Amino acid sequence: MNTLIAFYQNIGPALSLLVFLTFLLAGAVKGVIGLGLPTIAMGLLGLAMAPAQAAALLIVPSTLTNLWQLAAGGHLLALLRRLGPMLVMIVLGTLLGSAWLGINNGPWAAQALGAALLAYSVYGLVGRGFQVPPAWEVWLGPVCGLVTGVVTAATGVFVMPAVPFLQSLGLSRDEMIQALGLSFTVSTLALAVGLAGQDALGGQALGASLLMLAPALLGMLAGQWLRQRISAALFKRCFFVGLAVLGGHLLVNG
Repeated sequence: MNTLIAFYQNIGPALSLLVFLTFLLAGAVKGVIGLGLPTIAMGLLGLAMAPAQAAALLIVPSTLTNLWQLAAGGHLLALLRRLGPMLVMIVLGTLLGSAWLGINNGPWAAQALGAALLAYSVYGLVGRGFQVPPAWEVWLGPVCGLVTGVVTAATGVFVMPAVPFLQSLGLSRDEMIQALGLSFTVSTLALAVGLAGQDALGGQALGASLLMLAPALLGMLAGQWLRQRISAALFKRCFFVGLAVLGGHLLVNG
């Protein structure tokens, strides 16, 4: 138990409250639109702590909420066969990126995070849907996986370009939700291995991350309740606008 709370004793009550509220909000966003937990967590926590520290905190909540999302639907085996090459390259790209770049405390780390958030928000706001021809999927999937892995290793954000690629495959709603859960689960686990290799994911960090599972799940349940009562399209637009502001701030000010 001492290991679980030592991290929050060290960072103080104000930052501990920020961490708690961040995961509550991130869980709620995921509950409404099916994604956004690590993106929100990295963006907001990146304002107050090093990206490596923020990434370590999201490992347990991101893994378990994505496994929850992954369990929904009956398309897992088919998706594993179809997305297997991309998922393998996500792991390879994350491990290579961790050895090459890593989420460190360098002056570029926060700017890289801001650039990733800004790129994703611009795509979410103005990107037009496109369909990948079956012949392209064979090679484009692994390429997107490799790039996603490197971006994950550098920023802790694993939505680009994996999410646009998955959205281009013509999946049904249930398949898409499960595919996102699968991609994000693999990315989170690969990121955990990369962080451990950089000595950024010890017992204290894992304990601190475990404590954030409760607000993330609470927020996710609240978001699922809220999804039935608001316009998901309007909520998603507001999400991307806020993410663009956040990403721009990190990009400019670091």
